Amino acid sequence: MTDLSPKHKLSLKASGVRWLWLAALVYLLDIGSKLLVMNTMEYGWPNRIELLPFFNLLYVHNYGAAFSFLSDAGGWQRWLFTAIALGVCSLLVFWMRRSPASNKLANSAYALIIGGALGNLSDRLYHGFVVDFLDFYVGSYHWPAFNIADMAIVAGAGLIILEGFLTDKKKQPANH
Repeated sequence: MTDLSPKHKLSLKASGVRWLWLAALVYLLDIGSKLLVMNTMEYGWPNRIELLPFFNLLYVHNYGAAFSFLSDAGGWQRWLFTAIALGVCSLLVFWMRRSPASNKLANSAYALIIGGALGNLSDRLYHGFVVDFLDFYVGSYHWPAFNIADMAIVAGAGLIILEGFLTDKKKQPANH
């Protein structure tokens, strides 16, 4: 993992916050795609656009979190997920501030998660739900619909896991 100890103070330019451009890009792509879907598609399953034998565009609302977790909880979950998103984004920016900009893997992972979290947070605050529209399926089994923000969050989490494996390999002594 990234060494986050404050051994020396990094300038903003030398710190990982330089990677926030990636968060902004993810955010803009996510919000733009959701606006396009809301303005050009009708809501719901009967209005799906079949593109490939395993992929549809499908405009749906998600009032919960991943896989519609807590979607029928009555509204309080909106504020819980808002608080979690703000907390996670704040922590990741804090880590980026302490990480050198040269730590590309960690900083890009954090930026992907921040951009995705802010994209879904914007939906939650503005609409009261998250707009999902990517529908992958096999036969009659459909994966829960998701969006670009969700893809960025998953990619960022995957990069964090990858970094953990790569860092562990560097720490292992060489056997001669």
